[in-house]
Amino acid sequence: MVSSEPRSIVVVEDDVGMSKALERLLRAGGFRAQSFMSAEELLRTDAADQADCLVLDINLPGISGLELARCLITEGRARSIIFITGQDDAKLQEEVRGIGCLCFCKPFDGKALLGAIRREIESF
Repeated sequence: MVSSEPRSIVVVEDDVGMSKALERLLRAGGFRAQSFMSAEELLRTDAADQADCLVLDINLPGISGLELARCLITEGRARSIIFITGQDDAKLQEEVRGIGCLCFCKPFDGKALLGAIRREIESF
């Protein structure tokens, strides 16, 4: 039986404006969105365990998005992760692909991000 409940997306982004914009985009795309300002804030909850996909900024204060992803992947707590970053760096892109994730550089096309999230969710 297929659930009609919207899929849950967790966003970890320390820029308030970007976080709110992502929430609006995700809700307009038919998802439930929950945002956190830091990796530490997310880790104090079980939201990562409940999420269908996580959208993580790479450059977070404290624990970085990459560190958070590695932790969640190692613990089996993340189904799918997509990174967003302001850095268009080939080495960083390679590192992200190395842990099995996608990465979008800011500014990015909202429709492309929504499409990637849908593909990631459908893949599991």
